[in-house]
Amino acid sequence: MIRFAGFEQRHFNVNGVEIFARIGGPADAPPLLMLHGFPQTHAIWQRVVHALQGRFRFVLPDLRGYGDSAKPAGAPDHENYSKRAMAQDLAELMTQLGHERFGLVGHDRGGRVAHRLALDHGARVTRLCLLDIAPTLDMYAATDMRFASLYYHWFHLIQPAPLPERMIGGDPKFYLHWALGGWGSKGTAHIEPDAMAEYERCFCTPAAIHAACEDYRASAGIDLTHDRASRAAGAQIACDTLVLWGARGVVHQLFEPLALWRAQCAAQVSGEALPAGHFIPEELPALTAEHLLRFFG
Repeated sequence: MIRFAGFEQRHFNVNGVEIFARIGGPADAPPLLMLHGFPQTHAIWQRVVHALQGRFRFVLPDLRGYGDSAKPAGAPDHENYSKRAMAQDLAELMTQLGHERFGLVGHDRGGRVAHRLALDHGARVTRLCLLDIAPTLDMYAATDMRFASLYYHWFHLIQPAPLPERMIGGDPKFYLHWALGGWGSKGTAHIEPDAMAEYERCFCTPAAIHAACEDYRASAGIDLTHDRASRAAGAQIACDTLVLWGARGVVHQLFEPLALWRAQCAAQVSGEALPAGHFIPEELPALTAEHLLRFFG
């Protein structure tokens, strides 16, 4: 059983799609929107939320295309899986819940959605925390053999449908476990059995695999168009930002995340490498919670 005792779970109709979310914590506590990444669901936050109980009003959605949220077929330009579309989903979700302003945390793909949300809806984000990412545009611009080898999935998943869908669909559980144990994370021992069962249930279907590919296809296309336009217009993150990344991960090996995010933020940017691989919230839940409490608290 996923450990979200006392949390409400609902489906919300927002931005033309249905988004699943769990909501819990004191109604008068500061709202905190927490976004997961690939190939996971909101279940990645279960131990972090447990450590922070009573401190926040948690909103834990499954991103469009993941978990129990809608998985529409991809559009020709992949616009319906753009980070702009996904950010709009969540802005409307928070409006329905009555949260005009909120703290925002994003890991992996959720961090990229959070980045776009902070640009497109900056007045609504009080503070932003990004976990184990550098800006998408900078990562693609710096692509070399080492990056392409370590982050092979960035280049496999963007191939035209149905090639990656068919390849992953041949043994989706194997692919899922391989991904969850990679990128410096040294296997899957850090993932609790109930969370792993949830990831298997939610990822190992043709619709979910297609949606994940569409997420990455959007990142290599329309998201870059949006990012270039934002930079050309001088748009920056307006709120204080905390950046945490894994000392064993690819971001630490190949990029300078603090410098890259400081170039994209008009406010204060702080952060550090943590002794983990990519999946920080599950590898180091107590330390993740400590950093979040100190930053948002």
